[in-house]
Formats: sequence, structure tokens, C-alpha cells
Amino acid sequence: MLKSKPQRILLKLSGELLAGEAGHGIDDDVLSGLAEEVRDVHALGVQVGLVLGGGNIFRGLAGSARGMDRVAADHMGMLATVINSLSVQHALEKRGLYTRVMSAIEMHQVCEPWIRRRAVRHLEKGRIVVMAAGTGNPYFTTDTAAVLRAIEIGADVVLKGTKVDGVYSGDPKKQANATFFPRIRYMDILNQDLKVMDSTAISLCRDNRLPLIVFNVGVRGNLVRIVNGESVGTVVGE
Repeated sequence: MLKSKPQRILLKLSGELLAGEAGHGIDDDVLSGLAEEVRDVHALGVQVGLVLGGGNIFRGLAGSARGMDRVAADHMGMLATVINSLSVQHALEKRGLYTRVMSAIEMHQVCEPWIRRRAVRHLEKGRIVVMAAGTGNPYFTTDTAAVLRAIEIGADVVLKGTKVDGVYSGDPKKQANATFFPRIRYMDILNQDLKVMDSTAISLCRDNRLPLIVFNVGVRGNLVRIVNGESVGTVVGE
């Protein structure tokens, strides 16, 4: 539960979420639902930034495991996030929301380059900003990119949308006795090696005292409930 209504949020979504039940590609129904959730939050006057993963199209770590050069594989993963970002931009603009895609890898014919001050200005003007291509560097996940961008734009909170209700002691889909944590400390996540975000992302949150909420984005209205101060998901803090 947030202490006060946030003015600016960073929403992190994995590529797998966009894939829906198919497990790959982009599911139009999922995309529409996410766009409507963002629209509802934006209507409350909240500034929204988004970071998307690319695992529904290509995952750099998986490519590396198959023998690809890790740097090249990670660059391919970054390009996958741009594809997802453009799809989300399309869905949002169909609903009347002005949206900008800003990429850490410059591609002027497709989207804007990532420039922090320009991103903040877009947010102040009420535009949704989708931040693509991770950090632009290999070996960093989109979780880390999301936290980094949240810090850069001065977001009040990072909201990580998942397929489960929050943070558990194990995978609740595989372990029936997994314990749900309504609140947990950054260090507990690191010490228990809980698969919430990678350790770099959690450490960045901790070092910058950036609140993190992990929640089920598949439940309609959860995003609005969090912004309105309701207790949804798991709050990660000191």
C-alpha cells in the first residue's frame, strides 16, 4: 500500500505477459486489456512510464545458452523490446492516449532516442512514455532497465505486473504450500534469492529507496487500486 497517491509511476511488464496463453508473439486481447488498464490510471492524472521485456519474441540469455555470442544475443533481445513497445504504443493511441516510444538504441525512423529530460517533458505534458531497448547495454535485464529509468525520471514507485498475486516463497503454480508475502524487505529478497527481479534491479531499488510493488496485472482494475492506495500485491521496501 502506498502512503500517498503517486504522481508518476513506472510500470514494468514482461514480454511473456504480452504473449498470453500462446507463450510467444503478441496476444491482441492481452494487449487491449493492458492498454485499457493504463488508460484508466492515466485518467486519474497519473504520469505513466512503461518498460517492456522482449521474452515473447527473443530472449538474449536463451540465445546465449544455445551458443550465440552473448552481446549479439542481448542486442537481439533489446530489439524485441522495441517491437513490443511499438505494439503497446499502437494500442494506447487507439484509445486516444498520446504516446512516445524512446529507445536506448537509436533508430530515428522508428522512435525517439532515449533522452532523460525529453522523457520527463513528455510525461509532464501528459504523454505515455514507453522506454525501449533496455539500458542499451548487454548483460543487463529489462528489470534493471525499468528501475534505472524509474530513478532517472523521478518515478514515485515501480509497479511490476506479473501473472501471480505478488511475491511468494516459491512458484505458487508449482508449489501449493508457497507462502505469500504482503510486504517484504529488499534484503530478504536478495538473501532468499526470490525470483522477483534480478539482484541488480533489487539493489538499485534499495540503494535509492525506491518502492516496488509486485502484483497480478491480469486482474482487471488492480493497477487503479494500487494507485488509489488499496492493498494489492506485495510491497517491497526497507
